[in-house]
Amino acid sequence: MASEISLRVVNLSKRYRIGSRERQHDTLIGAGMALMRRPFENLRSLRSLSQFDSNGHDPIDVIWALKDVAFEVKKGEVVGVIGRNGAGKSTLLRILSRITYPTFGRVEIRGRVSSLLEVGTGFHPELTGRENVYLNGTVLGMTKAEVREKFDEIVDFAGIEKYIDTPVKRYSSGMGVRLAFAVAAHLEPEILLVDEVLAVGDAAFQKKCLGKMEAVAGEGRTVVFISHNMTAVAGLCSRAFLLVDGHLAAQGPTDGIISLYMEQVKSLSQLALVDRRDRRGNGLLRVTGVTLKNGEGQTVDQVRMGDDVVLELSYVSDCSRPLQHVQFSLHFYTMSDQPLFNLMNELVGDDLPTIPPNGTVRCVVPRWPLMPGQYSFNVFCQIGMDTADWILNARLLEVVEGDFFKTGRTVPAGSGDMFVLPHRWEACAP
Repeated sequence: MASEISLRVVNLSKRYRIGSRERQHDTLIGAGMALMRRPFENLRSLRSLSQFDSNGHDPIDVIWALKDVAFEVKKGEVVGVIGRNGAGKSTLLRILSRITYPTFGRVEIRGRVSSLLEVGTGFHPELTGRENVYLNGTVLGMTKAEVREKFDEIVDFAGIEKYIDTPVKRYSSGMGVRLAFAVAAHLEPEILLVDEVLAVGDAAFQKKCLGKMEAVAGEGRTVVFISHNMTAVAGLCSRAFLLVDGHLAAQGPTDGIISLYMEQVKSLSQLALVDRRDRRGNGLLRVTGVTLKNGEGQTVDQVRMGDDVVLELSYVSDCSRPLQHVQFSLHFYTMSDQPLFNLMNELVGDDLPTIPPNGTVRCVVPRWPLMPGQYSFNVFCQIGMDTADWILNARLLEVVEGDFFKTGRTVPAGSGDMFVLPHRWEACAP
């Protein structure tokens, strides 16, 4: 019945015009000429922001964040929206929250919407936590009396009673997300939109948030949940939507949609990095391959627990001069997209003040600690303050059993553990 539909999306499309990388000039004359042309180029770019080709052919700087997305969500249903970064998930929730408007299509919403799209959305950094609770509640359509009635419950849930009268700009990211989620979830919306906020809070708070969303759904209200944590999506959502490049690729029972997503991740990771077109960054440097080697320098297809592992990143650049202040990062995940650890040269003090424009960098990990299984990792490169290259699910990593403790015994797989750690035991004197 139509009255049971809480949310309906009809042929939703959203188009953006993106910027392009500036050309790097190697001579003073070239840089001077570019500076003289800059005002005219800026004016042309400004005019083009609202001008699109009407013949159906999009120029290279136009992307469709969403294209012909259509679905319905029933009252009291908890649905998950999954997909790789850039698939259009956050754009969808911004449209549902009326933060931005679609290029084509429409959204029908029955009930009051409360959204939590990112940490501290709608919070004013100069105001205290208390003032922001009242401000955010008013934005969500609550009266001052209604906010006052829920205030103690909100603060108790967030667990920041001691800091409630401190300006929000002094909050950590974890404190900010605690308060933001508490406000959004306690002001009794008919529809709650949540976008990847659980990645910020600690494990205990994540569990509390999931419990609150289950309670909201149990009261007959609707929850739309975006997350890369497939375990949370599987445990909370009865149905899921898979977005691929702005299109709704599949919808149905959560387990089946998650399986499709996993297959997508695996197939993407098998592509050569030079062929990846979904990378982000300004392109000043591009990682072209990742080679796995063991401690003896031999190229391997699998990593054995306890062995020294070398990850070599080959890269190319359009620059003719050495690159300065380059940061590389490898972020590892389980196949269900749970983050594990980050290998970052800057974090361990291995600064790269200058590297050749084309070459290889090496990351050495002694005594590989992950349990047997499949993992994936992202490749990230930053030059100065700008992202140069960012490839999600760059490669799959297969870990096999090994003699981690050098005792002649392999660590048993299948226990559900992810890591193995060096340790020792000893008897204490009586």
